[in-house]
Amino acid sequence: MSASENPVRQEHPYSGDPVFDLHVGGKMGIRSAVELAGAEELSLAYTPGVARVCEAIAEHPELTQHYTWVPNTVAVVTDGTAVLGLGDIGPAAAMPVMEGKAVLFKQFGNVDAIPICLATTDVDEIVETVVRMAPSFGGINLEDISAPRCFEIEQRLKDRLDIPVFHDDQHGTAVVALAALKNALKLTGRPAETTRVVISGAGAAGVAVTRIMLEAGIRDIAVVDRQGVLNSERSDLTQVKRDLARDTADNFGRSGSLADVMKGADVYIGVSGGTVPEEIVATMADDAIIFGLANPTPEVHPDVAHRHARVVATGRSDFPNQINNVLAFPGIFRGAFDVHATAITEGMKLAAAEALAALVGDELSEQLVIPSPFDPRVGPAVAAAVSAAARRDGVARIVD
Repeated sequence: MSASENPVRQEHPYSGDPVFDLHVGGKMGIRSAVELAGAEELSLAYTPGVARVCEAIAEHPELTQHYTWVPNTVAVVTDGTAVLGLGDIGPAAAMPVMEGKAVLFKQFGNVDAIPICLATTDVDEIVETVVRMAPSFGGINLEDISAPRCFEIEQRLKDRLDIPVFHDDQHGTAVVALAALKNALKLTGRPAETTRVVISGAGAAGVAVTRIMLEAGIRDIAVVDRQGVLNSERSDLTQVKRDLARDTADNFGRSGSLADVMKGADVYIGVSGGTVPEEIVATMADDAIIFGLANPTPEVHPDVAHRHARVVATGRSDFPNQINNVLAFPGIFRGAFDVHATAITEGMKLAAAEALAALVGDELSEQLVIPSPFDPRVGPAVAAAVSAAARRDGVARIVD
């Protein structure tokens, strides 16, 4: 076959660049799970044998959970509007990230995943498209969809589907951040109920991080966007931000700018980008905790953070304490799929965070508040905790 007949194998404009070379032809493919060595196997896998399985499922739809790939397969769905730190680059350019996500699902959770990039940004169209293709999947992982649309899309899909729906930019980040914070609080001797937290960013990740912190018993939280602290005195808030203001800063009289609430704060969590001046960082409490999670440039560079904080985490792999979503989402879906869960509950997310935090154990130190993604215990521990929580929360179809 000539190169022109197989364009995937042609020399490409970036030949020689190891990043591009790894992506030639894509990062994933489909592999048969059965052998087709001859006519007998073919007649079982396809016609005429397959017709018997189809008829059985038509009569008993729940059999799809046993005789198809559906219960172990997740759709990774994006519209390409909030890809990594790149922003709105569209569905075609988002595909390498969605393929990467699918590879991580398989590597770390043994979950099959199909990347789906939609050529629409309309909320109604996205919801209807996902609902219509849902019978092919055991779960939906929403990815890189910009706020505030992502909140409505996720909620509407949860309302209409009886399979797990999970927006990883929100909840994966939140689970891992909470796990790391639990250990950082333990290390610095701080009780959750009296810890003062500043969260910079009120987008998808900021909202979810705040919500899971509240569920975990942390109450004194100030969420800051570009206009300052979210509080009910502001007239420019969306409904999501109004609800967040009511549950956070309003209860403690917090208002003003980032600089105002950073004074004496115990914890800073950045999920917004930008840079926090060192003179503001220096006003935090002693033994402060700083999570600068923007990638590739943390809101507070670790060199600066270490001058003023005891525990420092980033979203990067080249510094200790990486807050990496891959610690969460493969195990969460693995655990949900293992019990055929109909949803992913707050209890399941909290259980995942607890399991992650517990893995650090006696190794807890300033340089290790969260396990490595390559720790082989991570996926199984998260999955087991999530499955147990699904049973407790009543969303597991398999209860024994």
